[in-house]
Amino acid sequence: MPERIGKYTLKISNNVTIRSGVGVVGKKESEGPLGKYFDIAFSDNKLGQPSWEKAESALQKTAVCELLKRNNLVNADIDVILAGDLLNQCISSTFGLRELNIPFLGQYGACSTMAQTMAVGAVFVDSGAAERAVAVTSSHFCSAERQFRLPIEYGGQRTPTAQWTVTGAGAALLDKSNGDVSVKYITVGRINDWKVKDANNMGAAMAPAAADTLYHFFTDTGTKPSDYDMILTGDLGKVGSQLLKELLQKENINISENHHDCGLMIFDLEGQDVHAGGSGCGCSGSVFCSYIMKQLRAGKLKNMLFMATGALMSPTSSQQGESIPAVAHLLNIVSNA
Repeated sequence: MPERIGKYTLKISNNVTIRSGVGVVGKKESEGPLGKYFDIAFSDNKLGQPSWEKAESALQKTAVCELLKRNNLVNADIDVILAGDLLNQCISSTFGLRELNIPFLGQYGACSTMAQTMAVGAVFVDSGAAERAVAVTSSHFCSAERQFRLPIEYGGQRTPTAQWTVTGAGAALLDKSNGDVSVKYITVGRINDWKVKDANNMGAAMAPAAADTLYHFFTDTGTKPSDYDMILTGDLGKVGSQLLKELLQKENINISENHHDCGLMIFDLEGQDVHAGGSGCGCSGSVFCSYIMKQLRAGKLKNMLFMATGALMSPTSSQQGESIPAVAHLLNIVSNA
């Protein structure tokens, strides 16, 4: 059973393994710096579907089906699937996975969903509630733009602080096998709201939540940034990453040496014209489940922190003048390779 360490952190008692991961992306993502590491890349961002929303559902289903195939598993071998996305009522997950007939728990953490689904899955496996769990999430540039901002046909000017929603999905298999990659600690974040209202500046809205969660993890575990090979955030982008470092410096915590951000890694900021970097559930999902998992399994990363951040907004809340609350969830992941 998980054991509480300090105030906010859980220690995983058994050897909960992230046995495998699959990262699936669209065309723009496959042309970025991490292109060769993704497991599947689609040249058609509609994936042959009649709408962007159906295309996103297809991304999730593709990631899960490929994950099961690579591990010689069938649907009935999975006890629970934990899935979420950005679209209203998580429809990408619901409609994408409905035919798999696997017990389903929908999750919503906005762009923190990959960390949230893996954290909940790890607790399920550690407690014995599940033998095998799948964590999956997705996002799609065109479906997100249509819901949160303006349809791409509008051709509006993007601000320098704006981020590019990743077209991608990530799926991870968690169990108690003797794998190389294990979950050691989990810190569930608190909602932070610094009254940012600009939907084109997600980094500023999410950075305080990231700083809060990291601070409490270090306090609960008695560790420091230099104990880790990498401190990986989900999609703070250029603006949020800088703000995170500044906020932690005020607490005498310096992460400059080993901090990386999926939103800065997945695209070439200048060459691909993505302004402040990548964002979306599929940003951290695709990067972690492909590139990072490959580094862990090869032993190139031994002890890392993976923390995805989410802006807990909706079109309705923004239209009513609400600010953008945010949350960040963290997993300490180690490699025995």
